[in-house]
Amino acid sequence: MNKYTRATAIGFCGILLWSSIVGLIKEVSHSFGATGGAALIYTVASLFLLFTVKWIPIQKFPKKYLVYGALLMVSYELCLALSIGYSQNSRQAIEVGMVNYLWPTFTMVATIVFTGKKANWLIFPGIVISMLGIIWVLGGEEGLNIGEMLSNIQTNPLSYGLAFLGAILWAAYCVVTVRIAKGVNGITLFFMLVAVALWVKYGLIGDTTGMHFSVSSVIYLVLAACAMGFGYAAWNVGILGGNVTMLTGASYFIPVLSSALSSVLLATPLGLSFWQGAIMVCAGSILCWLATRARSKAVPEPVSGDGH
Repeated sequence: MNKYTRATAIGFCGILLWSSIVGLIKEVSHSFGATGGAALIYTVASLFLLFTVKWIPIQKFPKKYLVYGALLMVSYELCLALSIGYSQNSRQAIEVGMVNYLWPTFTMVATIVFTGKKANWLIFPGIVISMLGIIWVLGGEEGLNIGEMLSNIQTNPLSYGLAFLGAILWAAYCVVTVRIAKGVNGITLFFMLVAVALWVKYGLIGDTTGMHFSVSSVIYLVLAACAMGFGYAAWNVGILGGNVTMLTGASYFIPVLSSALSSVLLATPLGLSFWQGAIMVCAGSILCWLATRARSKAVPEPVSGDGH
């Protein structure tokens, strides 16, 4: 296996790791609480990143990236972890994760609106299909049912709202940082800041449940931290040395893969309507991607960056 193929394979490992995040975060929250569990995950993940991505001195960060990149990344990661942690049950955690996967569509829209990137007519059905896919997922077994979707959201507006806000924040991060980062990868510092923010929240507000350490809970914690930390490291190796086009295309199938892994991890069966909606979210994202690639053979930088 040559270096190019090996890097591509490592990139695919990153996709697999990211796809397991939803189920693992929910499992950790069962034992350590929404805030405490997330704080532990990002603390351990930060340690993993120190040994893989390494530490970059703060003085090497462009000032705008240090401020805006940190603000967007920390805000996004808080929304992601807490939206899943606050979910009321396993099925809802998977649904919340699906809402988060609107970020590829939002990223392409933001790229077109704010950077002037050209797109063809495929962008419109792409957006519509992605949004319909989320409605389909949240409609339960009814499928395309607006009333059922709204009723579902009303049971836990905080989780669904955080997931939707997170998708917007990550899209903003992808579009903004590609222009101001100047090649600096601040993921290690940003994860540390997320951990600090979560520990502060935990210290001030606490959790509705205490921390319960056991062999199984620690295993899930380590797995979740590995998925977070090593997922970024593996993706960076793939993007820098592997087949970028293949990896970017494969990343659009994360919603389906994530749902499948979460369903197994959380022992939660998902009905036909859910899978139909998940496939629609993937299809919509791919159409948005194709809408911009038709005008340029280069892979869109914002979407080929790190993300989960």
